[in-house]
Amino acid sequence: MVHAQQTASVLRGASEPAVAVRQGVARRILRTAELMTVVIDFSGGPWREPDPHHSHPHEQTTYVASGEILFLAEGSEPERLGPGDLFAVPSNVPHSIQLLSESARLVDTFHPIREDFL
Repeated sequence: MVHAQQTASVLRGASEPAVAVRQGVARRILRTAELMTVVIDFSGGPWREPDPHHSHPHEQTTYVASGEILFLAEGSEPERLGPGDLFAVPSNVPHSIQLLSESARLVDTFHPIREDFL
């Protein structure tokens, strides 16, 4: 994790090791005091089913950098997304994804920061 406190900071993917969250999911984190960006790499797809829905008080935007996913959110139709697509999730809205390709890279941004990721 890279934490920009008093000066600007850079996260270089080649030198900042990813942290395994679970089998097939690893992440790198760049943050300031109030904003967090998380690069998440998924492998082992396609998945038969989506991850269980979850929610959090943080606002979230996600950019699909590579791969294909199915984005699911309470109150919305499922959306098949690919490279260059984005989605946004307001605070406390249950949501999930399903990996449709062999792998994918998502870039999540959260406000405020997710203390549970630290």
